[in-house]
Amino acid sequence: MVKPAPRRPLPLSRRRFLATSAGAALASGLAMPSISRAQSRPTFTHGVQSGDVRANSGMIWTRTDRPARVMMEISTTESFSDPIRLPAINALPESDLAVKQLVPGLAPDQQIFYRMVAADLSDINATSEPIVGQFRTAPTERRSIRFAWSGDTAGQGWGIDETGMKTYQTMAGHDLDFFIHSGDTIYADGPMEDEVEIAQGGTWQNVVMIDEKRKVAETLDEFRGQWKYNMMDEHVRAMNALVPTFYQWDDHEVVNNWSPAKVLDERYTEKSVELLAARAGRAFHEMTPISYTPTEPGRVYRKVNYGPMLDIFFLDLRTYRGPNSLGMQEELTDEARVLGKEQVDWLKRELAASNATWKVIASDMPIGLVVQDTIDDNTKFVEAISNADDGAPLGRELEIADLLRYIRDEAIMNTVWLTADVHYTAAHHYDPSRAAFQEFAPFWEFVSGPLHAGTFGPNNLDMTFGPEVRFVKAPSEEQGVNLPPSMGFQFFGLVDIDGDTEQMTVRLMDRDDVELWSITLDPARAT
Repeated sequence: MVKPAPRRPLPLSRRRFLATSAGAALASGLAMPSISRAQSRPTFTHGVQSGDVRANSGMIWTRTDRPARVMMEISTTESFSDPIRLPAINALPESDLAVKQLVPGLAPDQQIFYRMVAADLSDINATSEPIVGQFRTAPTERRSIRFAWSGDTAGQGWGIDETGMKTYQTMAGHDLDFFIHSGDTIYADGPMEDEVEIAQGGTWQNVVMIDEKRKVAETLDEFRGQWKYNMMDEHVRAMNALVPTFYQWDDHEVVNNWSPAKVLDERYTEKSVELLAARAGRAFHEMTPISYTPTEPGRVYRKVNYGPMLDIFFLDLRTYRGPNSLGMQEELTDEARVLGKEQVDWLKRELAASNATWKVIASDMPIGLVVQDTIDDNTKFVEAISNADDGAPLGRELEIADLLRYIRDEAIMNTVWLTADVHYTAAHHYDPSRAAFQEFAPFWEFVSGPLHAGTFGPNNLDMTFGPEVRFVKAPSEEQGVNLPPSMGFQFFGLVDIDGDTEQMTVRLMDRDDVELWSITLDPARAT
Protein backbone atom coordinates (compact mmCIF):
# COMPACT_ATOMS: atom_id res chain seq x y z
CA MET A 1 0.00 0.00 0.00
CA VAL A 2 1.21 3.50 -0.82
CA LYS A 3 2.05 5.38 2.39
CA PRO A 4 -0.15 8.42 3.08
CA ALA A 5 1.17 11.96 3.00
CA PRO A 6 1.07 13.69 6.39
CA ARG A 7 -0.83 16.69 5.04
CA ARG A 8 -2.35 18.00 1.85
CA PRO A 9 0.29 19.68 -0.35
CA LEU A 10 -0.15 23.10 -1.85
CA PRO A 11 -1.99 22.91 -5.18
CA LEU A 12 0.17 22.75 -8.27
CA SER A 13 -0.40 25.17 -11.07
CA ARG A 14 -1.50 23.46 -14.27
CA ARG A 15 1.58 24.66 -16.14
CA ARG A 16 4.04 23.63 -13.40
CA PHE A 17 2.46 20.20 -12.98
CA LEU A 18 2.50 19.40 -16.67
CA ALA A 19 6.02 20.73 -17.12
CA THR A 20 7.67 19.08 -14.11
CA SER A 21 5.96 15.72 -14.49
CA ALA A 22 6.66 15.47 -18.20
CA GLY A 23 10.26 16.46 -17.60
CA ALA A 24 10.68 13.87 -14.89
CA ALA A 25 9.11 11.24 -17.08
CA LEU A 26 11.93 11.49 -19.60
CA ALA A 27 14.31 10.15 -16.97
CA SER A 28 12.18 7.11 -16.20
CA GLY A 29 12.91 3.69 -17.58
CA LEU A 30 9.21 3.33 -18.26
CA ALA A 31 9.21 6.44 -20.43
CA MET A 32 12.45 5.89 -22.39
CA PRO A 33 11.84 4.79 -26.00
CA SER A 34 14.03 1.94 -27.17
CA ILE A 35 14.18 3.39 -30.67
CA SER A 36 13.68 7.07 -31.47
CA ARG A 37 11.28 7.21 -34.39
CA ALA A 38 9.40 10.46 -33.86
CA GLN A 39 7.31 10.04 -36.99
CA SER A 40 6.23 6.50 -36.09
CA ARG A 41 5.82 6.71 -32.34
CA PRO A 42 2.36 6.40 -30.79
CA THR A 43 0.67 9.44 -29.30
CA PHE A 44 -2.04 10.03 -26.72
CA THR A 45 -4.88 11.73 -28.54
CA HIS A 46 -7.17 13.16 -25.87
CA GLY A 47 -5.21 13.54 -22.65
CA VAL A 48 -5.87 11.64 -19.44
CA GLN A 49 -8.74 11.48 -16.98
CA SER A 50 -9.37 10.12 -13.50
CA GLY A 51 -12.65 9.44 -11.78
CA ASP A 52 -14.67 7.61 -9.12
CA VAL A 53 -11.90 8.17 -6.60
CA ARG A 54 -12.40 6.46 -3.26
CA ALA A 55 -10.22 6.11 -0.16
CA ASN A 56 -8.15 3.24 -1.54
CA SER A 57 -8.60 3.41 -5.31
CA GLY A 58 -9.29 5.51 -8.38
CA MET A 59 -9.99 5.01 -12.09
CA ILE A 60 -7.61 6.36 -14.75
CA TRP A 61 -8.23 6.69 -18.51
CA THR A 62 -6.49 7.58 -21.77
CA ARG A 63 -6.66 6.98 -25.51
CA THR A 64 -4.00 6.30 -28.14
CA ASP A 65 -3.80 6.91 -31.88
CA ARG A 66 -3.16 3.25 -32.78
CA PRO A 67 -3.23 -0.23 -31.25
CA ALA A 68 -0.79 0.05 -28.37
CA ARG A 69 0.29 -1.44 -25.07
CA VAL A 70 -0.27 1.27 -22.47
CA MET A 71 2.18 1.01 -19.58
CA MET A 72 1.20 2.79 -16.40
CA GLU A 73 2.87 3.72 -13.16
CA ILE A 74 1.93 5.76 -10.10
CA SER A 75 3.87 7.72 -7.52
CA THR A 76 3.28 9.84 -4.44
CA THR A 77 5.71 12.45 -5.75
CA GLU A 78 5.50 14.57 -8.87
CA SER A 79 9.11 13.68 -9.67
CA PHE A 80 8.15 9.99 -9.74
CA SER A 81 11.00 9.19 -7.38
CA ASP A 82 9.06 6.23 -5.95
CA PRO A 83 7.13 4.78 -8.92
CA ILE A 84 4.97 1.68 -8.68
CA ARG A 85 4.29 -0.01 -11.98
CA LEU A 86 0.76 -1.15 -12.82
CA PRO A 87 -0.20 -3.97 -15.19
CA ALA A 88 -0.02 -2.88 -18.81
CA ILE A 89 -3.27 -2.75 -20.76
CA ASN A 90 -3.85 -2.94 -24.53
CA ALA A 91 -5.62 -0.16 -26.42
CA LEU A 92 -7.47 -1.86 -29.28
CA PRO A 93 -9.92 -0.79 -31.99
CA GLU A 94 -12.74 -2.67 -30.22
CA SER A 95 -12.78 0.10 -27.59
CA ASP A 96 -11.82 2.85 -30.05
CA LEU A 97 -8.28 2.69 -28.62
CA ALA A 98 -9.49 3.95 -25.23
CA VAL A 99 -8.37 2.23 -22.03
CA LYS A 100 -9.15 2.69 -18.38
CA GLN A 101 -7.90 0.90 -15.30
CA LEU A 102 -8.72 0.71 -11.62
CA VAL A 103 -5.74 1.69 -9.46
CA PRO A 104 -6.20 -0.28 -6.19
CA GLY A 105 -4.31 -0.53 -2.93
CA LEU A 106 -3.85 3.18 -2.33
CA ALA A 107 -3.63 4.97 0.99
CA PRO A 108 -6.41 7.36 2.04
CA ASP A 109 -6.02 11.10 1.54
CA GLN A 110 -2.94 10.65 -0.62
CA GLN A 111 -1.89 12.69 -3.64
CA ILE A 112 -1.32 10.24 -6.49
CA PHE A 113 0.54 11.06 -9.68
CA TYR A 114 0.11 8.70 -12.61
CA ARG A 115 2.07 8.40 -15.84
CA MET A 116 1.43 6.46 -19.02
CA VAL A 117 3.58 5.45 -21.99
CA ALA A 118 2.26 3.68 -25.10
CA ALA A 119 4.18 1.08 -27.11
CA ASP A 120 3.07 0.41 -30.70
CA LEU A 121 1.75 -3.16 -30.86
CA SER A 122 3.05 -3.51 -34.42
CA ASP A 123 6.50 -2.21 -33.44
CA ILE A 124 6.87 -2.70 -29.70
CA ASN A 125 10.15 -0.75 -29.62
CA ALA A 126 8.42 2.42 -30.79
CA THR A 127 7.09 4.15 -27.69
CA SER A 128 5.31 7.43 -27.05
CA GLU A 129 6.21 10.47 -25.07
CA PRO A 130 4.79 10.09 -21.54
CA ILE A 131 1.53 11.64 -20.42
CA VAL A 132 0.76 12.46 -16.79
CA GLY A 133 -2.14 13.21 -14.46
CA GLN A 134 -2.99 13.34 -10.77
CA PHE A 135 -5.77 12.79 -8.25
CA ARG A 136 -6.14 12.63 -4.49
CA THR A 137 -7.74 9.69 -2.74
CA ALA A 138 -10.68 10.26 -0.43
CA PRO A 139 -9.97 10.76 3.28
CA THR A 140 -11.01 8.42 6.06
CA GLU A 141 -10.67 11.12 8.70
CA ARG A 142 -12.29 14.53 8.82
CA ARG A 143 -10.69 17.20 6.65
CA SER A 144 -12.07 20.04 4.59
CA ILE A 145 -13.45 19.02 1.17
CA ARG A 146 -14.08 21.12 -1.91
CA PHE A 147 -15.83 20.02 -5.07
CA ALA A 148 -17.77 21.48 -7.98
CA TRP A 149 -20.72 20.36 -10.05
CA SER A 150 -22.41 21.43 -13.28
CA GLY A 151 -23.76 20.01 -16.54
CA ASP A 152 -24.27 20.61 -20.26
CA THR A 153 -21.14 20.61 -22.45
CA ALA A 154 -21.04 21.70 -26.12
CA GLY A 155 -24.78 22.05 -26.63
CA GLN A 156 -27.07 23.97 -28.97
CA GLY A 157 -24.35 24.30 -31.62
CA TRP A 158 -21.93 26.26 -29.43
CA GLY A 159 -18.66 24.40 -29.81
CA ILE A 160 -15.01 25.20 -29.22
CA ASP A 161 -14.40 28.82 -30.17
CA GLU A 162 -11.13 30.74 -29.88
CA THR A 163 -11.69 31.18 -26.12
CA GLY A 164 -12.40 27.50 -25.57
CA MET A 165 -14.56 26.03 -22.84
CA LYS A 166 -13.56 28.62 -20.28
CA THR A 167 -15.71 27.32 -17.40
CA TYR A 168 -13.43 24.28 -17.13
CA GLN A 169 -10.41 26.55 -16.74
CA THR A 170 -12.21 28.55 -14.05
CA MET A 171 -13.21 25.44 -12.09
CA ALA A 172 -9.70 23.98 -12.28
CA GLY A 173 -8.38 27.05 -10.47
CA HIS A 174 -10.27 26.14 -7.28
CA ASP A 175 -8.06 23.23 -6.12
CA LEU A 176 -10.98 20.79 -6.31
CA ASP A 177 -11.01 17.35 -4.77
CA PHE A 178 -13.34 16.28 -7.59
CA PHE A 179 -15.91 17.48 -10.10
CA ILE A 180 -19.42 16.08 -10.63
CA HIS A 181 -20.57 16.26 -14.24
CA SER A 182 -24.33 16.13 -13.78
CA GLY A 183 -25.27 15.00 -17.28
CA ASP A 184 -25.57 16.20 -20.87
CA THR A 185 -21.88 15.45 -20.96
CA ILE A 186 -22.12 15.51 -24.76
CA TYR A 187 -24.77 16.59 -27.27
CA ALA A 188 -25.09 13.62 -29.58
CA ASP A 189 -28.17 15.20 -31.18
CA GLY A 190 -26.60 18.63 -31.67
CA PRO A 191 -24.84 19.05 -35.03
CA MET A 192 -22.52 22.03 -35.36
CA GLU A 193 -21.65 24.44 -38.12
CA ASP A 194 -18.39 26.28 -38.60
CA GLU A 195 -20.08 29.66 -38.20
CA VAL A 196 -23.24 30.58 -36.30
CA GLU A 197 -25.15 33.85 -36.36
CA ILE A 198 -25.87 35.00 -32.80
CA ALA A 199 -29.46 36.19 -32.40
CA GLN A 200 -28.31 38.93 -30.02
CA GLY A 201 -25.76 40.12 -32.56
CA GLY A 202 -22.43 38.99 -33.92
CA THR A 203 -21.04 35.69 -35.16
CA TRP A 204 -19.77 32.61 -33.35
CA GLN A 205 -16.89 30.70 -34.87
CA ASN A 206 -16.48 27.02 -34.06
CA VAL A 207 -12.75 26.97 -34.69
CA VAL A 208 -12.47 23.25 -33.89
CA MET A 209 -14.58 20.79 -35.85
CA ILE A 210 -14.66 17.10 -36.71
CA ASP A 211 -16.96 15.23 -39.08
CA GLU A 212 -18.81 13.47 -36.24
CA LYS A 213 -20.11 16.85 -35.04
CA ARG A 214 -21.67 17.76 -38.38
CA LYS A 215 -24.63 15.37 -37.99
CA VAL A 216 -26.62 13.64 -35.28
CA ALA A 217 -24.87 10.61 -33.79
CA GLU A 218 -26.27 7.25 -34.87
CA THR A 219 -23.36 4.83 -35.17
CA LEU A 220 -21.11 3.81 -32.31
CA ASP A 221 -18.20 5.69 -33.88
CA GLU A 222 -20.34 8.83 -34.15
CA PHE A 223 -21.21 8.63 -30.46
CA ARG A 224 -17.54 8.15 -29.63
CA GLY A 225 -16.76 11.19 -31.74
CA GLN A 226 -18.89 13.42 -29.54
CA TRP A 227 -16.65 12.61 -26.58
CA LYS A 228 -13.47 13.05 -28.57
CA TYR A 229 -14.65 16.45 -29.72
CA ASN A 230 -15.11 17.76 -26.17
CA MET A 231 -11.66 16.50 -25.19
CA MET A 232 -10.10 18.48 -28.04
CA ASP A 233 -10.58 21.56 -25.87
CA GLU A 234 -7.40 22.52 -24.02
CA HIS A 235 -9.27 23.61 -20.88
CA VAL A 236 -11.12 20.29 -20.66
CA ARG A 237 -7.90 18.29 -21.07
CA ALA A 238 -6.02 20.40 -18.54
CA MET A 239 -8.73 20.04 -15.90
CA ASN A 240 -9.05 16.30 -16.60
CA ALA A 241 -5.34 15.90 -15.82
CA LEU A 242 -5.70 17.67 -12.46
CA VAL A 243 -9.20 16.90 -11.16
CA PRO A 244 -11.14 13.60 -10.95
CA THR A 245 -14.54 13.74 -12.66
CA PHE A 246 -17.52 11.72 -11.43
CA TYR A 247 -19.84 11.29 -14.41
CA GLN A 248 -23.56 10.76 -14.77
CA TRP A 249 -25.71 11.08 -17.87
CA ASP A 250 -29.01 12.58 -18.99
CA ASP A 251 -30.77 12.81 -22.35
CA HIS A 252 -28.39 14.44 -24.83
CA GLU A 253 -25.91 11.59 -24.55
CA VAL A 254 -28.49 9.84 -26.77
CA VAL A 255 -31.11 12.31 -28.09
CA ASN A 256 -33.15 15.15 -26.60
CA ASN A 257 -35.80 13.97 -24.10
CA TRP A 258 -35.25 10.30 -24.79
CA SER A 259 -37.51 7.72 -23.22
CA PRO A 260 -39.12 4.53 -24.57
CA ALA A 261 -41.79 6.77 -26.17
CA LYS A 262 -39.28 8.84 -28.17
CA VAL A 263 -40.08 9.22 -31.88
CA LEU A 264 -36.96 10.12 -33.82
CA ASP A 265 -37.14 12.93 -36.36
CA GLU A 266 -36.20 13.04 -40.03
CA ARG A 267 -32.49 13.59 -39.24
CA TYR A 268 -32.23 9.96 -38.17
CA THR A 269 -31.97 7.00 -40.53
CA GLU A 270 -31.84 4.73 -37.47
CA LYS A 271 -35.34 4.84 -35.94
CA SER A 272 -34.79 2.71 -32.81
CA VAL A 273 -34.12 4.88 -29.77
CA GLU A 274 -33.23 1.74 -27.80
CA LEU A 275 -30.44 0.92 -30.27
CA LEU A 276 -29.17 4.50 -30.13
CA ALA A 277 -29.21 4.34 -26.31
CA ALA A 278 -27.23 1.08 -26.36
CA ARG A 279 -24.55 2.58 -28.60
CA ALA A 280 -24.49 5.79 -26.55
CA GLY A 281 -24.13 3.81 -23.33
CA ARG A 282 -21.17 1.89 -24.67
CA ALA A 283 -19.45 5.11 -25.79
CA PHE A 284 -20.19 6.70 -22.41
CA HIS A 285 -18.45 3.89 -20.54
CA GLU A 286 -15.55 3.67 -23.00
CA MET A 287 -14.80 7.39 -22.96
CA THR A 288 -15.05 8.14 -19.24
CA PRO A 289 -13.30 6.87 -16.10
CA ILE A 290 -16.61 5.77 -14.56
CA SER A 291 -16.17 2.66 -12.44
CA TYR A 292 -17.21 -0.76 -13.72
CA THR A 293 -20.08 -2.63 -12.04
CA PRO A 294 -19.62 -6.38 -12.69
CA THR A 295 -23.29 -7.21 -12.06
CA GLU A 296 -24.48 -4.53 -14.49
CA PRO A 297 -21.60 -3.27 -16.67
CA GLY A 298 -23.59 -0.34 -18.04
CA ARG A 299 -24.82 0.94 -14.69
CA VAL A 300 -24.53 4.65 -13.94
CA TYR A 301 -26.16 4.90 -10.49
CA ARG A 302 -23.69 4.29 -7.66
CA LYS A 303 -22.43 5.63 -4.33
CA VAL A 304 -19.04 7.18 -3.69
CA ASN A 305 -17.99 7.53 -0.07
CA TYR A 306 -15.71 10.53 0.31
CA GLY A 307 -14.77 10.31 3.96
CA PRO A 308 -16.75 10.54 7.18
CA MET A 309 -18.46 13.80 6.20
CA LEU A 310 -19.69 12.98 2.67
CA ASP A 311 -21.47 10.26 0.72
CA ILE A 312 -22.51 10.98 -2.87
CA PHE A 313 -25.40 9.07 -4.43
CA PHE A 314 -25.37 9.32 -8.21
CA LEU A 315 -28.79 8.79 -9.77
CA ASP A 316 -29.79 7.72 -13.28
CA LEU A 317 -33.13 9.22 -14.34
CA ARG A 318 -32.86 7.89 -17.90
CA THR A 319 -32.17 4.19 -18.12
CA TYR A 320 -35.08 2.88 -16.06
CA ARG A 321 -37.82 5.45 -16.74
CA GLY A 322 -41.14 4.64 -18.27
CA PRO A 323 -42.26 6.47 -21.41
CA ASN A 324 -42.66 10.21 -21.22
CA SER A 325 -46.39 10.93 -20.84
CA LEU A 326 -48.81 13.44 -19.37
CA GLY A 327 -47.61 12.24 -15.97
CA MET A 328 -51.04 11.87 -14.39
CA GLN A 329 -50.93 8.20 -13.32
CA GLU A 330 -52.57 7.65 -9.95
CA GLU A 331 -50.60 4.49 -9.13
CA LEU A 332 -46.86 3.89 -9.13
CA THR A 333 -46.67 1.48 -12.03
CA ASP A 334 -43.46 0.75 -13.93
CA GLU A 335 -44.60 3.16 -16.65
CA ALA A 336 -45.02 5.94 -14.08
CA ARG A 337 -41.50 5.57 -12.68
CA VAL A 338 -38.44 7.64 -13.50
CA LEU A 339 -35.84 5.89 -11.30
CA GLY A 340 -37.19 2.37 -11.37
CA LYS A 341 -37.94 0.19 -8.36
CA GLU A 342 -34.50 -1.46 -8.16
CA GLN A 343 -32.70 1.89 -8.13
CA VAL A 344 -35.09 3.34 -5.54
CA ASP A 345 -34.63 0.29 -3.30
CA TRP A 346 -30.85 0.64 -3.66
CA LEU A 347 -31.00 4.35 -2.81
CA LYS A 348 -33.13 3.75 0.28
CA ARG A 349 -30.76 1.04 1.55
CA GLU A 350 -27.66 3.12 0.95
CA LEU A 351 -29.11 6.27 2.49
CA ALA A 352 -30.23 4.37 5.58
CA ALA A 353 -26.80 2.74 5.93
CA SER A 354 -24.84 5.97 5.45
CA ASN A 355 -22.93 7.32 8.45
CA ALA A 356 -21.70 10.38 6.56
CA THR A 357 -22.61 13.81 7.88
CA TRP A 358 -23.85 14.96 4.45
CA LYS A 359 -25.70 12.85 1.92
CA VAL A 360 -25.45 14.51 -1.48
CA ILE A 361 -27.95 13.18 -4.00
CA ALA A 362 -26.57 13.95 -7.45
CA SER A 363 -29.58 13.98 -9.74
CA ASP A 364 -29.34 14.69 -13.44
CA MET A 365 -32.75 16.41 -13.37
CA PRO A 366 -34.41 18.72 -10.79
CA ILE A 367 -37.41 17.74 -8.68
CA GLY A 368 -39.69 20.77 -8.64
CA LEU A 369 -38.98 22.50 -11.95
CA VAL A 370 -41.39 21.94 -14.80
CA VAL A 371 -39.46 20.42 -17.71
CA GLN A 372 -41.66 19.42 -20.63
CA ASP A 373 -41.31 17.28 -23.72
CA THR A 374 -43.19 19.05 -26.49
CA ILE A 375 -44.91 16.49 -28.68
CA ASP A 376 -46.99 18.89 -30.76
CA ASP A 377 -48.74 22.24 -30.39
CA ASN A 378 -51.35 20.77 -28.07
CA THR A 379 -49.44 18.05 -26.20
CA LYS A 380 -46.65 18.47 -23.68
CA PHE A 381 -45.41 15.35 -21.92
CA VAL A 382 -43.54 15.32 -18.62
CA GLU A 383 -39.81 15.17 -19.30
CA ALA A 384 -38.49 15.46 -15.73
CA ILE A 385 -40.55 14.76 -12.58
CA SER A 386 -43.10 17.51 -12.03
CA ASN A 387 -46.34 17.43 -14.02
CA ALA A 388 -47.16 21.15 -13.55
CA ASP A 389 -50.47 20.63 -11.73
CA ASP A 390 -49.30 21.82 -8.26
CA GLY A 391 -51.41 19.12 -6.61
CA ALA A 392 -51.04 15.78 -4.89
CA PRO A 393 -48.34 13.51 -6.36
CA LEU A 394 -49.17 11.84 -9.66
CA GLY A 395 -47.03 10.02 -12.21
CA ARG A 396 -43.31 10.31 -11.53
CA GLU A 397 -44.03 12.48 -8.51
CA LEU A 398 -45.33 9.34 -6.76
CA GLU A 399 -41.86 7.80 -6.80
CA ILE A 400 -40.24 10.94 -5.39
CA ALA A 401 -42.96 11.29 -2.74
CA ASP A 402 -42.29 7.71 -1.62
CA LEU A 403 -38.55 8.43 -1.43
CA LEU A 404 -38.96 11.70 0.48
CA ARG A 405 -41.36 10.06 2.94
CA TYR A 406 -38.83 7.28 3.53
CA ILE A 407 -36.05 9.79 4.20
CA ARG A 408 -38.24 11.51 6.80
CA ASP A 409 -39.51 8.34 8.45
CA GLU A 410 -36.01 6.85 8.74
CA ALA A 411 -34.67 10.13 10.16
CA ILE A 412 -32.02 10.39 7.41
CA MET A 413 -30.56 13.83 7.97
CA ASN A 414 -28.62 16.32 5.87
CA THR A 415 -29.68 15.31 2.37
CA VAL A 416 -28.83 17.89 -0.29
CA TRP A 417 -29.78 17.55 -3.97
CA LEU A 418 -27.36 18.78 -6.67
CA THR A 419 -28.65 18.90 -10.23
CA ALA A 420 -28.38 20.54 -13.65
CA ASP A 421 -30.27 20.06 -16.98
CA VAL A 422 -32.16 23.37 -17.25
CA HIS A 423 -29.26 25.61 -18.40
CA TYR A 424 -29.33 28.24 -15.65
CA THR A 425 -28.45 28.36 -11.97
CA ALA A 426 -30.76 28.48 -8.95
CA ALA A 427 -31.23 27.58 -5.30
CA HIS A 428 -34.53 25.97 -4.23
CA HIS A 429 -35.71 25.25 -0.70
CA TYR A 430 -38.40 22.59 -0.24
CA ASP A 431 -40.72 22.73 2.77
CA PRO A 432 -43.89 20.72 3.55
CA SER A 433 -45.61 23.85 4.86
CA ARG A 434 -45.77 25.11 1.28
CA ALA A 435 -46.47 21.75 -0.35
CA ALA A 436 -49.47 19.80 -1.57
CA PHE A 437 -47.63 16.66 -0.37
CA GLN A 438 -46.38 17.20 3.17
CA GLU A 439 -44.90 13.89 4.33
CA PHE A 440 -41.24 14.91 4.14
CA ALA A 441 -38.60 16.96 5.93
CA PRO A 442 -37.32 20.27 4.47
CA PHE A 443 -34.32 20.07 2.15
CA TRP A 444 -32.31 22.07 -0.41
CA GLU A 445 -31.89 21.57 -4.14
CA PHE A 446 -29.18 23.49 -6.00
CA VAL A 447 -29.12 23.80 -9.80
CA SER A 448 -26.16 24.71 -11.97
CA GLY A 449 -25.19 24.79 -15.64
CA PRO A 450 -24.52 25.10 -18.46
CA LEU A 451 -20.79 24.52 -18.59
CA HIS A 452 -20.54 25.38 -22.29
CA ALA A 453 -23.91 25.41 -24.03
CA GLY A 454 -26.89 27.63 -24.74
CA THR A 455 -28.47 29.37 -21.74
CA PHE A 456 -32.24 29.28 -21.14
CA GLY A 457 -34.76 29.64 -18.33
CA PRO A 458 -35.97 30.12 -15.77
CA ASN A 459 -38.52 27.29 -15.62
CA ASN A 460 -41.81 27.34 -13.73
CA LEU A 461 -42.11 25.64 -10.33
CA ASP A 462 -44.57 22.88 -9.45
CA MET A 463 -45.75 23.20 -5.84
CA THR A 464 -46.36 19.51 -5.16
CA PHE A 465 -43.26 19.44 -2.91
CA GLY A 466 -43.32 23.09 -1.89
CA PRO A 467 -40.22 24.55 -3.58
CA GLU A 468 -39.29 28.18 -3.10
CA VAL A 469 -36.74 30.00 -5.24
CA ARG A 470 -34.10 31.58 -3.01
CA PHE A 471 -31.87 32.60 -5.93
CA VAL A 472 -31.95 32.42 -9.72
CA LYS A 473 -29.69 33.69 -12.48
CA ALA A 474 -31.03 33.23 -16.00
CA PRO A 475 -31.47 35.36 -19.12
CA SER A 476 -34.15 38.03 -19.07
CA GLU A 477 -36.93 38.13 -21.66
CA GLU A 478 -35.11 40.98 -23.36
CA GLN A 479 -31.92 38.94 -23.60
CA GLY A 480 -33.74 36.02 -25.19
CA VAL A 481 -32.98 32.31 -25.18
CA ASN A 482 -30.12 30.08 -26.28
CA LEU A 483 -27.51 32.63 -25.30
CA PRO A 484 -24.00 31.61 -26.43
CA PRO A 485 -21.20 31.03 -23.89
CA SER A 486 -19.60 34.32 -24.93
CA MET A 487 -22.43 36.19 -23.16
CA GLY A 488 -21.24 34.82 -19.83
CA PHE A 489 -24.34 32.93 -18.64
CA GLN A 490 -22.34 29.78 -17.93
CA PHE A 491 -22.49 28.45 -14.39
CA PHE A 492 -21.07 25.94 -11.93
CA GLY A 493 -21.61 25.24 -8.25
CA LEU A 494 -18.86 25.11 -5.66
CA VAL A 495 -19.26 23.16 -2.40
CA ASP A 496 -17.04 23.38 0.67
CA ILE A 497 -17.43 21.13 3.71
CA ASP A 498 -15.44 22.42 6.68
CA GLY A 499 -13.38 19.77 8.43
CA ASP A 500 -13.80 21.38 11.85
CA THR A 501 -17.42 22.57 11.91
CA GLU A 502 -18.79 20.14 9.26
CA GLN A 503 -20.74 23.07 7.80
CA MET A 504 -21.52 22.91 4.08
CA THR A 505 -21.14 26.11 2.08
CA VAL A 506 -22.67 26.16 -1.41
CA ARG A 507 -21.67 28.89 -3.84
CA LEU A 508 -23.21 29.49 -7.26
CA MET A 509 -20.54 30.78 -9.64
CA ASP A 510 -20.24 31.96 -13.23
CA ARG A 511 -17.53 31.19 -15.74
CA ASP A 512 -15.70 34.43 -14.94
CA ASP A 513 -15.38 33.16 -11.34
CA VAL A 514 -17.87 35.65 -9.94
CA GLU A 515 -19.70 34.44 -6.83
CA LEU A 516 -23.40 35.02 -7.53
CA TRP A 517 -24.91 33.67 -4.30
CA SER A 518 -23.93 31.51 -1.35
CA ILE A 519 -25.31 29.85 1.74
CA THR A 520 -23.76 27.99 4.66
CA LEU A 521 -25.74 25.04 6.01
CA ASP A 522 -25.32 23.70 9.54
CA PRO A 523 -25.51 19.91 9.82
CA ALA A 524 -28.47 18.58 11.75
CA ARG A 525 -27.61 16.29 14.66
CA ALA A 526 -29.46 13.25 15.93
CA THR A 527 -31.35 13.91 19.13
